Amino acid sequence: MKKEEIKELSTADLKERLAEMEKDYLQLKVNHSVSPLDNPAKITADRKMIARVKTELRQRELNNK
Repeated sequence: MKKEEIKELSTADLKERLAEMEKDYLQLKVNHSVSPLDNPAKITADRKMIARVKTELRQRELNNK
C-alpha cells in the first residue's frame, strides 16, 4: 500500500487496517523468535507501514480540530 492509497481510504477503514496490521506484525515477530523467517525484512516493512498509517490518522486528527 502506497502513501496515495492510504490517503484515499476513510478514517474508519484506516483504523480497521491498522488493527489488523498490528495483529499480523505481532504474530510475525512471535513466529520469527521461534524459528527464523525466510524474509526477515518483512518485519521492518510491516513496522514502517504501520507507522505510515498512524501518521495519516494523526494528521487527519489534527486537521479536524
